[in-house]
Amino acid sequence: MSWIGEHAWLYPALEVVHILGIAMLLGPLMLLDLRVWGAGAALPVQPLARLSLGLTAGGFGLVLLSGLLMFGSQPAELLANRLFIIKLGLVMLAGLNALWFHSREGLQRLDTLARVQTATSVVLWLAVIICGRWLAY
Repeated sequence: MSWIGEHAWLYPALEVVHILGIAMLLGPLMLLDLRVWGAGAALPVQPLARLSLGLTAGGFGLVLLSGLLMFGSQPAELLANRLFIIKLGLVMLAGLNALWFHSREGLQRLDTLARVQTATSVVLWLAVIICGRWLAY
């Protein structure tokens, strides 16, 4: 897919889609995490979770699709870059953390472990974003 890098506008357009996906992923997730931490206690958790997690999943889809296309334009260079490997590892850890959170029904418990898991999620996703930005330079 080296043709992606050959077009003057295609790679930058993919970057825009990637950033939009990041915003859709992290923004709603932060709102839900704040609710798990006790903010907005008047808001019912389940309806907020349905809305937030739907947007988050859509954002992850955009990030995944645009990321795969950008990766395809320079796979050898990215695989040789330690930051890229760290970024992928962090994404995997964030996914495992989310799987653990939902498998233990963290949204129903809203306990200390749920708060730790949501804080861990935010830290992991911010680290993913930082690695992604450093990859560009």
